[in-house]
Amino acid sequence: MASSPLYFLLVFFFVSSVDFFAWTTDATTLDGYLPNGNFEEGPKPTNIKKTVIKGKHSLPKWVKKGMVEYVSGGPQPGGFFFVVPRGVHAVRLGNEASVSQYVRVKKGLYYSLTFSATRTCALEEVLRVSASKISTDLPIQTLYSSNGGDTYAWAFQAMSNIVKVTFHNPGTEEDPTCGPLLDDVAIKEMMPLLKPIGNIVKNGDFEIGPHVFKNFSTGVLLLPHSHDVISPLPGWIIESLKPVKYIDSTHFFVPSGSFAIELVGGRESAIAQIIRTIPDKFYLLTFKVGDAKNGCHGSMLVEAFAAEENTKVSYDSQGKGGFTSTSLKFQAISTRTRLTFWSSFYHTKFDDLSHMCGPVLDDIRVVPLH
Repeated sequence: MASSPLYFLLVFFFVSSVDFFAWTTDATTLDGYLPNGNFEEGPKPTNIKKTVIKGKHSLPKWVKKGMVEYVSGGPQPGGFFFVVPRGVHAVRLGNEASVSQYVRVKKGLYYSLTFSATRTCALEEVLRVSASKISTDLPIQTLYSSNGGDTYAWAFQAMSNIVKVTFHNPGTEEDPTCGPLLDDVAIKEMMPLLKPIGNIVKNGDFEIGPHVFKNFSTGVLLLPHSHDVISPLPGWIIESLKPVKYIDSTHFFVPSGSFAIELVGGRESAIAQIIRTIPDKFYLLTFKVGDAKNGCHGSMLVEAFAAEENTKVSYDSQGKGGFTSTSLKFQAISTRTRLTFWSSFYHTKFDDLSHMCGPVLDDIRVVPLH
C-alpha cells in the first residue's frame, strides 16, 4: 500500500518531538568517540551568550539541560584556568545541569565509556554518569594528573538497542556556574572474555579494557567497585577506595603486550580476581612489576595475596621504564581463590609532586603444579 502524506507528517512530528538522537555510525564496531564527543563542534553564535549555551539542542549531537557552558582551554574570567589537553573546547556543567545523547548499541552486551572530567571550583564536585538505567556518582575532588588529563572509564550493560548516555552535575554550589569540566567522550564494546589457555587468570595481560585515546593520554582511571558495578576491565575487580590506572604502550612503558595497570593510590588502590581452583592442589602465580617511564621514582613495593600465601615485590624505580618478574607458590583451600594486588607506598612524579603515580602490574598468570 502506498504511503500517504499523512503518514510522513506523523513520522516527522514524532521524530521532531523527541530528544535529539545522535547515532553512532557503525554499531558493529563501537570503539571511538561519540558523535561530537570531543565537543569541537560548537553552538551557532546566535545560540550562545558569552559562554552559556542557549537552547536545548544548540550543542550539536547533544541535548543539554540547565546551565551548560561551552568553554575554551586557557585563562578564564575570574582568574580561572581551564586545561583542555585534547583539542580546544569542552563543556562545563553548572548546578543540576546535564548533557545527553542516544546511542545505538546491542542489547545484552557490555560497553564502557571513556571520558575526561576535572573539577573547576569546589573540592566536593561530583559527576553523575548514567546509561541504560544504571548510574554512578563519580567523586572528582582528587586530581591524579596536574595537566588536566584525568580520564575515567565506566561500564554498563545495554538493556535495549538504544541507550541514553547522560553526564549530570547533581551539585548545588553557591556559584551556579561551578561544576565539572567534561570532554572527550568515547564508547567501546567490551568483547566477551575467552577461556584462557595455559593460564587460569582471565585477562591477566590486561589486553581487554576501555577505549584509550591515541593523541594524548595520561592513562584511564578505573573506578573502585563501589562506584562501578560492572568493571570496565573485564575479569577484574577494582577492590579499593581509589581508582587504578589503565595505561597503554604508546604513552607509557608496559612490561608485556600493549596494556598494563598502574597502582596510583598506594594501599587505597588494589585489584583482585577470583579464580577457580581445586582444594589442596598447588599452583604457581607469576607476574611482572615495573614503572611506567613517566617520572615516577622511588622504592616501590607491590604485595600479592593468593589463598593463605603472600609475597612482597620490591622494585627500585628511576622513572625510566623497566620491570622485574616474580612468582608465588600457593595451595588452594577452596574451589575459589582470590588474587589481590596492591602498592604498599604512595608515589609522585619526580618533577611534579602533585601528579600521583605508582608501580606497574602486568602479565599475571596462574598455572597448576603437577
